[in-house]
Amino acid sequence: MRKNVLVIGAGGVGQVVVHKCAQNNKLLGDIHIASRTIDKCRRIVASVREKNALQANGVLVAHALDAMDVAATSQLIRTTGAQIVINVGSSFLNMSVLSACIETGAAYIDTAIHEDPVKICETPPWYANYEWKRRAECERAGVTAILGAGFDPGVVNAYAKLASDRYFDRIDSIDIVDINAGNHGRFFATNFDPEINFREFTGQVWSWQNGRWTANRMFEVSREWQLPVVGLQKAYLTGHDEVHSLSQILGVPTVRFWMGFSDHYINVFTVLKNLGLLSEQPLRTAEGQEVVPLKVVKAALPDPASLAPTYAGKTCIGVLVQGRQRGSEQEVFVYNVADHKQAFEEVGSQGISYTAGVPAAAAAMLIASGEWDVRKMVNVEELAPQPFLGLLDRLGLPTRILHHGIDSSLQGQCDATDTSRAASVP
Repeated sequence: MRKNVLVIGAGGVGQVVVHKCAQNNKLLGDIHIASRTIDKCRRIVASVREKNALQANGVLVAHALDAMDVAATSQLIRTTGAQIVINVGSSFLNMSVLSACIETGAAYIDTAIHEDPVKICETPPWYANYEWKRRAECERAGVTAILGAGFDPGVVNAYAKLASDRYFDRIDSIDIVDINAGNHGRFFATNFDPEINFREFTGQVWSWQNGRWTANRMFEVSREWQLPVVGLQKAYLTGHDEVHSLSQILGVPTVRFWMGFSDHYINVFTVLKNLGLLSEQPLRTAEGQEVVPLKVVKAALPDPASLAPTYAGKTCIGVLVQGRQRGSEQEVFVYNVADHKQAFEEVGSQGISYTAGVPAAAAAMLIASGEWDVRKMVNVEELAPQPFLGLLDRLGLPTRILHHGIDSSLQGQCDATDTSRAASVP
């Protein structure tokens, strides 16, 4: 059993994680939140107290921290007694925070792949560039490191694993579909850190097709999807973290990621990109001041956390798995629908932050209980999916499964599958 959580990062996702950890502090123990800007941490602490979110009386404290400083992060882990670290700060921090966890023995959780600030869209598979190089180091230290435990990556990895275990003898393709059918009412904004958001879309689009890496341009390939609740939606083939683990770990010949974008988003993005304003490379102004265009754009855009009060509508994120079972073609769509307004009412964040933050808190709870405390580095699809998805049902992200035209809950479909299997045994 592990106790006491340190959350690194005080953005919209950090707010969700702290609220959910506070709601379950009987299991998780003391809750600490750290960021370079301590005022953001204090506002999150205040929001938890305003909503009386603590399950039981306990420690809830804000700290100032530069998480790029491994020694300072290690010291804070020791000072707080944190045995679980949830890293929801910038993905530039991952290797530093992981180093501090290895040094102190604390378990590590993140929600996105590590990035080098001066490199965009590195050689696939991306996890092999940084995280997987440290597998042996984690195992020697007995450190549990769960990579990509947000929604995508994270929950969708568990969806794919669940489908693989329960419905297929052979999987031919996995398509992850991410649709935000909500509206924040602003002229233009990103739903999470603009710098990370734009970096995802300015390089090549890598997908895994027919057993090899395939490159496309952003917005070059699109497809319409008829989805539960949100209806007909257009989505674009996009590079994303989970493609780089699912393709290698599950050994599936085709893994693709599709994300929905409005025409307005694409127009604004295209103008910014063509003007060079999404570049991560510094330039010098006529006044002699050095600036990074991407950081200037980030500073000019709304803080994603500020979108929450007026956000309306729903998200639909799911995984379409196709293959064969007992010689017959098989197709399963495993998904979740989240509501922006409901997320704000519960934890003060919009639905995108909610879907990313709740799974990270769930992963911490599974480490605390021992179910996921594996003492090595893993991606989510290497872990048992049922405890994770069952816990998410309770925490506010229920799983739905569309199979043979029947749309049912996670438990309903699993019971039906188990009954079907039992009936087929001679």
